[in-house]
Amino acid sequence: MNLSSRDLRAFLALVEERNFTRAAARCHLSQSAFSTLIRSIERDLGARLFDRTTRTVETTPEGRLFEASARRALAQFDALVEDFRGYATRARGRVAVAALPSLAAGWLPGVMTAFRAAHPGIDLELFDVLSDQCLALVRAGRADIAVAAAAPQEPDLQVEALCADRFHLVCPRDHPLAAQESVRLKDLTGYPFVHLARTSSVRQHLEAAAHPGPMRPVFEVEQLPTVRALLEAGFGISVVPALTLFHFRSPRLVVRPLRAPGITRRIFLVRLRGRSLSIAAQGLYDLMRARKPATGAAAR
Repeated sequence: MNLSSRDLRAFLALVEERNFTRAAARCHLSQSAFSTLIRSIERDLGARLFDRTTRTVETTPEGRLFEASARRALAQFDALVEDFRGYATRARGRVAVAALPSLAAGWLPGVMTAFRAAHPGIDLELFDVLSDQCLALVRAGRADIAVAAAAPQEPDLQVEALCADRFHLVCPRDHPLAAQESVRLKDLTGYPFVHLARTSSVRQHLEAAAHPGPMRPVFEVEQLPTVRALLEAGFGISVVPALTLFHFRSPRLVVRPLRAPGITRRIFLVRLRGRSLSIAAQGLYDLMRARKPATGAAAR
């Protein structure tokens, strides 16, 4: 037995119309085809569902019993289809993104706002973590998309370049380097330096570019707002990417471009290789690609 939703709708049409001609028209079938379909349903179920006379059609006790089950089954089927259609049309769904804190605080909220305006029924989840944690969340299936600073070489991840982020000096307004239009890595030597933690992509890029040049670290902290507070207090200087400069808007600080070939932080969109994104996640992914972060002069 292989009853379909079409069979159930034909059965209920006859229950409600109590007339083969009207029920057949409602189902867009000829009367002979409709009669054959009803006989096939009765044969498959092994019971007579209707008493037929020349004037009326009435449901049998078995027909009334089957009617209740048919209505429940069709209601569940229609709800299933409507629920899935909501996901297919981005009327509902869920997308989780793991992003570097600087991007999660600066660029990404604007993208998410635009996405939410277009698709208000989709729930968004955001993890603001460092690159290694971003990738781990994608691998674990907790994040659909990651926005990370390092291009991973692992074969299970698919990466796409999003933007390149150049570095800048940030220092107190009365610092000697503030008088220069731009600075080089060697200009930083000897000045007290406020570092981010070694696990941060900013620290890793800077140390790779500056090696083996010496620096005078006075603090090593986790958060960019802490770096800003220490610089405002006069504890030293720091170097940060363009996409983090919104943290350093202060009348007590100045920003100068760092002239250092090769010291560029590349930002990537990351997802699981060989796995399709959900329709909702693909929509957000495409919007991220279309609204890439502003770097360089635009970020300043």
